Amino acid sequence: MTPRPRVIGFINIGHLIDHMVMLIFPTAVLGMQDDFAKPYSELIALALGGFIMFGAGSLPAGWLGDRWSRRNMMAVFFLGIGLATIATGFSQTLWQLALGLAAMGLFAAIYHPVGTAMLVGHAERVGRAIGVNGLWGNLGVAFAAIVTGAVTQWLGWRWAFVLPGSAALCIGAAYLALVPPEANRSTSRAAAHNAIFPRAVVVQAFVVLVLATLAGGIVFNATTVALPKMVDERLPQLAGSTFGVGLLVCAVYSVGATAQLIMGRLIDRHPLKVGFLAVAVFQAPLLLIASRVSGWGMIFVLAALVFVVFGQITFNDAMVARYADAGWRARIYAVRYLLSFGVAATAIPLVAFMHARAGFRGLFEVLAVCGALVTLGALFFPYRREEIEPLRVLPPERVAAE
Repeated sequence: MTPRPRVIGFINIGHLIDHMVMLIFPTAVLGMQDDFAKPYSELIALALGGFIMFGAGSLPAGWLGDRWSRRNMMAVFFLGIGLATIATGFSQTLWQLALGLAAMGLFAAIYHPVGTAMLVGHAERVGRAIGVNGLWGNLGVAFAAIVTGAVTQWLGWRWAFVLPGSAALCIGAAYLALVPPEANRSTSRAAAHNAIFPRAVVVQAFVVLVLATLAGGIVFNATTVALPKMVDERLPQLAGSTFGVGLLVCAVYSVGATAQLIMGRLIDRHPLKVGFLAVAVFQAPLLLIASRVSGWGMIFVLAALVFVVFGQITFNDAMVARYADAGWRARIYAVRYLLSFGVAATAIPLVAFMHARAGFRGLFEVLAVCGALVTLGALFFPYRREEIEPLRVLPPERVAAE
């Protein structure tokens, strides 16, 4: 295997691990209530520290990736998240559990600013690379539900942390052995050069990116955290079976996982606004429908909802790839994920608060407002044909004229 595919392979596996590890707790918590003698609304709130660190750690991680070494930062990611996840599995008190989840979030924060910048730096076709990488991340979300559900039911919740953590350590060792230090450098002409856009267009694009990142981050995190418990409550046939819940949630996420692959292909063929608007317009209506449905019909609604929510992430990453200078890309990704995961940390208390007072109906009605903001952003995103010709640089006189 040549160095470029090898690097991209490890980056894709890292995306799977990152999302899988961050979503172990929402399913494992279904098996913790007897051990800690606390209700769901109190236990799920312990995830807050992890999601705060998931956002706050993005900025220093991106800075270190640009200034020190993206390759070495990814090694820190694999080894650090492995050790933190294993340690969380040995928690004996609520404080130990909360600290373990926070440590997992801190190391998980490395992946998106550093890994995405490495991916774009080595990709020949940016849209396709982001789409495939997104598929791996979404499979991590899906596997988190089914693997955690099965391990929690048959081996106990502690093993649901220990086994994935051990796998991350093994992959980290292989990464250090197989990915050379030279992989820190970008090797793709397509990733190193962008079309030059007028300043006003770039500002407009990044304003929309901020809006979509903030509103979409809340929707994504609240949905992925709430889904296992929502399925458990609204499908009484699965009561007491964490594996059954995990299996259905995995099926829902697997449908959503295909979204980023499809959207990645659209990005390589059409301006970003086309696909962005196509997925954004369905978010608010589907969130409202999901707030009211139950039974087996709910699974089809949730699958459609997850498809459009996951699909949007592809466009958020592509906005940075298309409009940001290559030398600043990791830091800009860091700011994007700081905003996304920082505001998404509010999803944890939001889920806990709304579940205790208004149930999942009230929660999804609130999320529908956020979905409407994403649609608003898509409407105002610039339509530029140059986006699908990343190697073409506009002449200065045309830039000035526009």
